[in-house]
Amino acid sequence: MASAKKIFGTDGVRGVANVEPVTAETALKLGRAAAHVFSALNPQAHPPGLRPKIVLGKDTRLSGYMLENALVAGITSLGVDVLLIGPLPTPGVAYITRSLRADAGIVLSASHNSYEDNGIKFFRHDGYKLDDAIERKIEQLVFTGEIDSVRPTAKKIGRATRIDDALGRYVEFAKASFPRGMSLEKMRIAVDVANGAGYKSTPCILGELGAELSVAHNQPNGTNINAHCGSVYPQEIQRLVRESGATVGIANDGDADRVLLCDEQGEIVDGDEILAIASVDLLRNGQLQENTLVATVMSNFGLDEALAAHHGKVVRTKVGDRYVIEEMVRQNLNLGGEQSGHIIFRDFTTTGDGIISALQILRIMQATGKPLSELKKCLTKYPQAQRNLLVREKPPLETLPEVMKLVHDTEKELHGNGRVLLRYSGTEAKIRLLIEGCERAQIDRQADRIAEAIQSAIGE
Repeated sequence: MASAKKIFGTDGVRGVANVEPVTAETALKLGRAAAHVFSALNPQAHPPGLRPKIVLGKDTRLSGYMLENALVAGITSLGVDVLLIGPLPTPGVAYITRSLRADAGIVLSASHNSYEDNGIKFFRHDGYKLDDAIERKIEQLVFTGEIDSVRPTAKKIGRATRIDDALGRYVEFAKASFPRGMSLEKMRIAVDVANGAGYKSTPCILGELGAELSVAHNQPNGTNINAHCGSVYPQEIQRLVRESGATVGIANDGDADRVLLCDEQGEIVDGDEILAIASVDLLRNGQLQENTLVATVMSNFGLDEALAAHHGKVVRTKVGDRYVIEEMVRQNLNLGGEQSGHIIFRDFTTTGDGIISALQILRIMQATGKPLSELKKCLTKYPQAQRNLLVREKPPLETLPEVMKLVHDTEKELHGNGRVLLRYSGTEAKIRLLIEGCERAQIDRQADRIAEAIQSAIGE
């Protein structure tokens, strides 16, 4: 740890569980550092005798027990109370943090990664993710040992309390995003909850709104989260829709903060299509703030054209839902998201929420009487070729001359009618390549050439 420079990636701390930095030892230090920082951050005063408190939730990974106990030890050792809520979607942790007026929220999850990985993500007292400055402060405290001497004793040590009604609170909160008086009766919905954090909440919310459900992968055992299921394995929700004759399919990832949909014909509806459907609906009703949608550089250019056709526009950020949210807050906008299915309906919540996003599309389906296959036609996509490649290291891209030459050659070949994006994943040992253009065969060929050069240079 002494030689490490950085713990946080693009979405909290993430890696192989029980390997640095995702170890019990580092989790304890992070708990202490976070307790110290968040106690000072929350503008709400703590009356004498009332300790600060931090909400702690998790997904269904086996390693969650190990990290949960380490964080509890670290947080309580700084004189801060912990409110344990157990398995709950990441957006549920953000909501419960606000609902219980806690000073911060922490969720243990590696999102869409396999069970061997885990992560530690933080929310401020208002349910928004941390900015870089706060993360740097927490890192500084972990590395320097600056607070090692802070040792409350006797009654000043914090305590941990289990919150039994967290699931019920979140279910009611999510249901409130769906119009009162509208129901999902007579709608058959296939649901794949990825053996993850939404295994109880997603079916419960849809069922209480009246839907007829076909639910799969809702038996988590600690090691089957995201295993050939959920939004990272869309073939499964396609199969479920076809076999059940569902009107629509909903697939969560492991922490249920993202969603992919499947139309009644068994075709996947991705984040860009969800954003297009929602944006067009809000524009038609005069409810899209500043007529502006926030997306990332990965979103299809067809999204810009879809909004322009309805007098709207798209602004773009770096990849990562935290950057989307930061831009939404900066411009006071109410809709943004990613192609991967992180969608933020800021009228209802502070972060990506798979079930709230799905409910907004279900609302549009019910209000218009149109099937999802018809609604998604508002977006005409440009062909995209994407490659996600494992790498053994992450040197600066400019130090890979063969790769960068091919990138520049490809950009010339596209003649301004497309683009090339190449970036390292912030959460995995991968490099991500996207080429967008007019001709599928051309961009596939270009992507294969660049991918081969990457594999030769830094492939695992």
